[in-house]
Amino acid sequence: MRGRNDSGHSKRPVVPCCVMIVCLCLLFLYFSGSNGQAGTTAFEYGTKFSRSLGWGSDDGEDGSEESIFGTGDADDVKPKSFPVCDDRHSELIPCLDRNLIYQMRLKLDLNLMEHYERHCPPPERRFNCLIPPPHGYKVPIKWPKSRDVVWKANIPHTHLAKEKSDQNWMVEAGEKIKFPGGGTHFHHGADKYISNIANMLNFKDNNINNEGMLRTVLDVGCGVASFGGYLLSSNVIAMSLAPNDVHQNQIQFALERGIPAYLGVLGTKRLPYPSRSFELAHCSRCRIDWLQRDGILLLELDRLLRPGGYFAYSSPEAYAQDEEDLRIWKEMSALVERMCWKIAEKRNQTVIWVKPLNNDCYKRRAHGTKPPLCKSGDDPDSVWGVPMEACITPYPEQMHRDGGTGLAPWPARLTTPPPRLADLYVTADTFEKDTEMWQQRVENYWSLLGPKVKPDAIRNIMDMKANFGSFAAALKEKDVWVMNVVPHDGPSTLKIIYDRGLIGSNHDWCEAFSTYPRTYDLLHAWAVFSDLDKRGCSAEDLLLEMDRILRPTGFVIVRDKSTVIEFIKKYLHALHWEAITVVDAEPSPESEENEMILIIRKKLWLPEAGSQHSST
Repeated sequence: MRGRNDSGHSKRPVVPCCVMIVCLCLLFLYFSGSNGQAGTTAFEYGTKFSRSLGWGSDDGEDGSEESIFGTGDADDVKPKSFPVCDDRHSELIPCLDRNLIYQMRLKLDLNLMEHYERHCPPPERRFNCLIPPPHGYKVPIKWPKSRDVVWKANIPHTHLAKEKSDQNWMVEAGEKIKFPGGGTHFHHGADKYISNIANMLNFKDNNINNEGMLRTVLDVGCGVASFGGYLLSSNVIAMSLAPNDVHQNQIQFALERGIPAYLGVLGTKRLPYPSRSFELAHCSRCRIDWLQRDGILLLELDRLLRPGGYFAYSSPEAYAQDEEDLRIWKEMSALVERMCWKIAEKRNQTVIWVKPLNNDCYKRRAHGTKPPLCKSGDDPDSVWGVPMEACITPYPEQMHRDGGTGLAPWPARLTTPPPRLADLYVTADTFEKDTEMWQQRVENYWSLLGPKVKPDAIRNIMDMKANFGSFAAALKEKDVWVMNVVPHDGPSTLKIIYDRGLIGSNHDWCEAFSTYPRTYDLLHAWAVFSDLDKRGCSAEDLLLEMDRILRPTGFVIVRDKSTVIEFIKKYLHALHWEAITVVDAEPSPESEENEMILIIRKKLWLPEAGSQHSST
């Protein structure tokens, strides 16, 4: 825009007025530009719209009690589009972004794996753009075929196929990548390896589920998660865990295959899971120094294992005879003995330790034995951002007396009230009513989805506010798995979810989730936005995060207040989402206001063509 030229005869007061008008026009264009991209950088906090309305605060301390969702009026500001990130951000994980670490010059201890832990961008460095799919992206292959083969275009990284070619991790096959089921320590297939572990433990028929008593597994350093993928046929579910390290994309491959997985590392912070969550921990050549810092990483596994839980360890230290391996084995054996673990079986290249059923061994240890017991005031279920401690987590008195968890075998475990409900002062009746209520709600969801969803279209599901996990429990008969997310600042219900034989993680929805883009087929958000409103975090940032982790053609189910629903509807076009249906929800005992249900589908859009494509 140019100013007028009056050959120097205009009066001087006109100049500042023109400048002011130009500035106002530029501001107007900045906040309501028709293409949503002019003057926009993808490397900023929230969005222009959220900042212009005073949103995007992380602390909620502005003194205002007005809802960020406003009144739901049709005249409220709504964006016409969001900018698209450039191609180099197609696999962006905001809180696990190595570029951010370099740019912010964070002083991290590489020996402690701090560079693989979560480091979320500060407000001024958050992205506000839509993550594009890679060129040639295709709707993922459906489960169960996806366990063994995926589209190469969806994860165009083949270095692992070359690097691990002798170990049968993965193999290039034209437009696809195949997964023969091998691993660093089980070249001839995870199924045989799993059967061998069951045989070592004398489980009936060499079945790893031990007649339903072994259900949840933590696989540390999981690679592409073939171990977890092959456990599923035995009704065993694993949380496959690996960092975004030199084998980057391994968790992305796992999730593309439809196998439960999470980006995380045994570093300095507790893993985001409650105490006594897993019957089995597994490490196959996971390259972890278990002796460092007085055994703190092994003690973190101890916190996570149930009474009588197992740690299966396949590594050279368990069988090699060279001097260094013998030294490590000797020191590791002494450490686990002081932790009261015993060898259940040692055969060939694998050793399996078992954890005690009660506190008796801990009480018999000599005074001053290390590692010590954790202090009585330590909460082993407080995990979000909590540093690990080099101490043993003893059992609560009731669990000590019972000599175990008191959990029913799977699948009865899913609907049987677990003993740890008492920790939360929740009755069995409340638990059963919650289970029944969500069974009805999920049936209603699927009837609303019915016309739009094929039987095999949904595999990876995230329940963004899982409470007791009853949403996931209601899906038992469907061939899906659910990542049950529990808010880090709410009741410790995640342990109830694990006690039901399900899996999940703690999280703070003011931050990005630890997963790759395009990894979930369905997101369920019950009152998530209302909770966000109370904390003063950006609802738009959350919408962009949901778009990041949702697969193209995937679904979102939002169950929330009417003002939230109206707010989200204004962003559908900008996000390339389409509303499937909006209905009133049945009355809810948990909500003071009547809730509504909004079901959304994400379109498959191709940024290089500047157009949108729907896919069935």
